[in-house]
Amino acid sequence: MTEGELRGLLVELGASLFARGYSVGSAGNISVRLPDGFLMTPTNSSLGRLEASRISKLDGGWRHVGGDKPSKEVFMHRAVLSARPEAGAVVHLHSTHATAISCLARPGDAEPIPPLTPYFVMRVGRSLPVVQYYRPGDAAMEAEIHAAALGARAMLLANHGPVVSGKSLLDAVYAAEELEESARLALMLRGQAAHGLTPPQVEDLLATFG
Repeated sequence: MTEGELRGLLVELGASLFARGYSVGSAGNISVRLPDGFLMTPTNSSLGRLEASRISKLDGGWRHVGGDKPSKEVFMHRAVLSARPEAGAVVHLHSTHATAISCLARPGDAEPIPPLTPYFVMRVGRSLPVVQYYRPGDAAMEAEIHAAALGARAMLLANHGPVVSGKSLLDAVYAAEELEESARLALMLRGQAAHGLTPPQVEDLLATFG
């Protein structure tokens, strides 16, 4: 896709996420890798009211070169995209159920969300690390996010919300949506005798769908 097409898609998908309650107010931010840099939602912008021409552009060294000033959490996106060269986009949301799990889980928890459905494994992957709490906008979290992203497509920031990567912008949004639905299922089934996928079933999905 051209840069112009990606800008248009970013506006479209941001509005869809906002309309369905995956983000509220000016919460959440999205980045997309370009051949010559990155696109990023601007600071204090609403995903529901983005303008294609005002989306921030950064060069390959993450310097702001066009559009409005980028999100204050640019380091979060830099950490993930530098750790995962195959990733084409990163979506950070404050979606309700995934954020609720981030308030219940603790750093080091092996399975903050168990593999209840094949779609969670297919979209999110084998692991979902929990990064310890940092104040929003605190660049000190960059190293820990980078380390988590080396082994996982997505993660939860404690008491904050999910950060999800994908091969493309559409893939990253789909994965963020699947993570939120999986979190909702996990909360609904807490205390119930739910049966998740077995380790062989998870391995089969990963072998088939990557």
